[in-house]
Amino acid sequence: MEELISVRKKGQVTLPLSMRKKLGISDGSIVLSKIVDNAILLVPQETVDRDQAWFWKERWQKLEAEAEKEISAGRTKTFNSVEELFHEIEGTAQADPDRTVQKKRS
Repeated sequence: MEELISVRKKGQVTLPLSMRKKLGISDGSIVLSKIVDNAILLVPQETVDRDQAWFWKERWQKLEAEAEKEISAGRTKTFNSVEELFHEIEGTAQADPDRTVQKKRS
């Protein structure tokens, strides 16, 4: 898909409607612009809230992919309580009567 467009004052251009629809670009959308082989390339971008950015970091995405692989292979365990989970993690046979389970992190 290609169309000629004109450059207006201050370098402004209007992207053709057909291209905007195909790429999901609307008012307020963010696009990355870069020069590639003597051409200007515009790439639509998504933004992520700062407090959610950790999820999209390369390391976390690798861990997510690894977890998905384990789940797909059926290598999971189900626990009836938090205490059972702690026993599994700690390799203990029964509950520690002094353990307190934190309900909510602050």
